[in-house]
Amino acid sequence: MNQGIITKVSGPLVVATGLPEAKMFDVVKVGTQGLVGEVIEIRGDKLSIQVYEETSGLGPGDPVVSTGEPLSVELGPGLLESIFDGIQRPLDVIEKKVGSFITRGVEAPALNREKKWKFVPRVKPGDRVVEGDVIGTVQETVIVEHRIMVPPGLSGVIEDIREGEFTVTEPVAVLKTESGQKVELTMMQKWPVRKTRPYKEKLPPDRPMATGQRVIDTLFPVAKGGTACIPGPFGSGKTVVQHQLAKWADAEIVVYIGCGERGNEMTDVLLEFPELKDPKSGEPLMKRTVLIANTSNMPVAAREASIYTGITIAEYFRDMGYSVALMADSTSRWAEALREMSGRLEEMPGEEGYPAYLARRLAEFYERAGRVICLGSDNREGALTVVGAVSPPGGDLSEPVTQSTLRVVKVFWALDSQLAYARHFPAINWLTSYSLYSDVVEDYMNKNISSDWGELRAEAMRLLQEEDSLQEIVRLVGIDALSTSDRLVLEVARSIREDFLHQNAFHEVDTYTSLNKQYRMLKLILMFYHEAQKALEKGALFSYIEKHPVRERIARAKYIEESNMHLFDEIEEEIKRAMQDLAEGGAAHA
Repeated sequence: MNQGIITKVSGPLVVATGLPEAKMFDVVKVGTQGLVGEVIEIRGDKLSIQVYEETSGLGPGDPVVSTGEPLSVELGPGLLESIFDGIQRPLDVIEKKVGSFITRGVEAPALNREKKWKFVPRVKPGDRVVEGDVIGTVQETVIVEHRIMVPPGLSGVIEDIREGEFTVTEPVAVLKTESGQKVELTMMQKWPVRKTRPYKEKLPPDRPMATGQRVIDTLFPVAKGGTACIPGPFGSGKTVVQHQLAKWADAEIVVYIGCGERGNEMTDVLLEFPELKDPKSGEPLMKRTVLIANTSNMPVAAREASIYTGITIAEYFRDMGYSVALMADSTSRWAEALREMSGRLEEMPGEEGYPAYLARRLAEFYERAGRVICLGSDNREGALTVVGAVSPPGGDLSEPVTQSTLRVVKVFWALDSQLAYARHFPAINWLTSYSLYSDVVEDYMNKNISSDWGELRAEAMRLLQEEDSLQEIVRLVGIDALSTSDRLVLEVARSIREDFLHQNAFHEVDTYTSLNKQYRMLKLILMFYHEAQKALEKGALFSYIEKHPVRERIARAKYIEESNMHLFDEIEEEIKRAMQDLAEGGAAHA
């Protein structure tokens, strides 16, 4: 441990001298209270340190002590169900220690050192293991098995391994490395947050991460191991969309990072997540969730740490072979922290005062997503899908954070304040959003759901775009100027919007829709369109088609339970019968 002194304090930035051995991104303890900081710039003998706690009261001459280690997270049993701050301090432990407000300089180990976990070995003495091999398991929660792995960089022969109850710091096995050195393996690993965890091979993201949200899965899907961003103004439903993804997405582990959002939004998350039930197991959702709470009134620099802490924990669960979904809410607040630190470092500003390296930092974060073959001899597969919310000021999508994010991510769910005001949720605009995974996901859907999935999706998108063009004509000259076929397009597009894309997150059945049910719902609406077109050609009156009772059944198909899928066959038969009757003129005289 070597010690220097502070020469300058500027908000969260502290400049110190007298630490010649300190390296970039080393953790230092600042001041007499030992505030946690990280070296972010070295110029000669001057170190620039960003401090992750409130710096009021610090002054020149105060001590700075280097730990000689980079900012790292503790990885092991006890992560799930935990709520951490940006530098992985457990908030529940701190509350018991110092009360509801975090005292500066307070320290608490991220993982409980007293709790004993039941360790069950998967290998035996004499077995040869390589980095990433699973040597044993711990049933961390009722729904998640925590796999204890050989840390990256180690391989050799297991000399001793024991079954029993251990704390995370007690050795559970002894490994004899190639060089003959004996290494004690514990259930806990440490990993630097800015360093990507290694894997064997990156795989193409070619299968969808089903979310149960129709506008996402059908029109703008995200692949497992993919990246997506949700930009939108205040009140457009970013947080609700992320809650829905956390609850329903086809992922085994959820890591939710509240990065600099308002305190009340984070409070909602902390209150709601423990109440949410995991639909797959019926257990509380927290049993497979890690929360990182970092609100806007916490020190600005800690926002950067929270992003890296969260993604490192997510990579660790991915390495076990799990599918992980990471929600970051919101990366705009993180970018504001970068702007603040860059300004205090007196760096040359880029666009709108953000640092010139903003795009690189965002790319480094999102590139840690992916579907991979994990380290280890069993070739297990893991996936890490990253969904980042962006909060552009005033909903202006041309600002630097949104634009830099869009250059990196492959899915863009544009939230629209007009849709939100019209109470159309999820408020994802179908004309401005896009997904670059559509083609690969379409191949998967055509093989696994139905061979005409791609055709239905393309036709639905075409009708929605046609509706937008027709609405311009209606606004200018009125609806009576349209032909009956154009009016039918408007009616069917309205049905797609209101009966298919609109989804009630608080309705017991409508909150989640399986891929198969999504296909059947869209097929119903487009079947009505084709049958109505035929009826119009044979002389049926548009007013009868428009007001036919079968349309009410189509509208209510979203409330059909997954166990009653046969009802879709009945509605399809009814559509054919009804349009045939109208075509023959029978319904006109009834």
